[in-house]
Amino acid sequence: MPNDRLREALLRNGLDISDVAAKVGVEEKTVERWITKGRTPYPRHRHKLAAMVRETENYLWPDALAPERRTEVAQSEVINVYPHRSAIPHDLWTRLLSQATEQIDVLVLAGLFLTEEPLFARTIKQKTREGMKVRMLFGDPDEGEATKRSAEERLAAATVPARIRNALALIEPLAAIDGVDIRYHKTTLYNSIFRFDDEMIVNMHVYGQPGAYAPALHLRQLPAADLFETYTTSFEQVWTESYEADFGHRA
Repeated sequence: MPNDRLREALLRNGLDISDVAAKVGVEEKTVERWITKGRTPYPRHRHKLAAMVRETENYLWPDALAPERRTEVAQSEVINVYPHRSAIPHDLWTRLLSQATEQIDVLVLAGLFLTEEPLFARTIKQKTREGMKVRMLFGDPDEGEATKRSAEERLAAATVPARIRNALALIEPLAAIDGVDIRYHKTTLYNSIFRFDDEMIVNMHVYGQPGAYAPALHLRQLPAADLFETYTTSFEQVWTESYEADFGHRA
């Protein structure tokens, strides 16, 4: 059975069979069998291929790792666990933001703590001029999920919608920049996600507590693991259902 995921990944990255064979160090016929017959490469070749096409090994070859090995690798993706998002050092946020070069993805309801940081907007402006892509998803302040979250976090009724509007006011200038895409979502937010290239902060929400008091994970993507990929997939699913943010309707 052909490996269509590998084929598509190579095409997307402008790589042909001869390119792969030369970079991985195998014969072209071997690469062709990986694609057309779905043969699974040796681990050392999988590592190189996954890095070349910027995909995880688990995505390209779902059956290559035994379940117990997947669990071991997933544990290696966890750099740190914080009891509360507010416990994450400010220096870590600064490093993640300043070192990102390819993509930043943000999924929040309001994320006011991030948009209030002056360095955030300045860095986005600079990085997008250098080719970085930024996608930001905010909760729609006029949808029921924002109002419901206020009650669930034991806040005043309009607190979360107001926070969303404040965050949007702060980042509105970024909406006109090429490379920045800001959208609304109205999904139930189980986790806030902050991706900076191959590192990620996941803020797991808990009933009855604001996001700042909920636990957070610091993850680094590894080629053979799928914990990072799980949250990436979640972001993409919300993105497909999102819609353009209306900055003219914040009153």
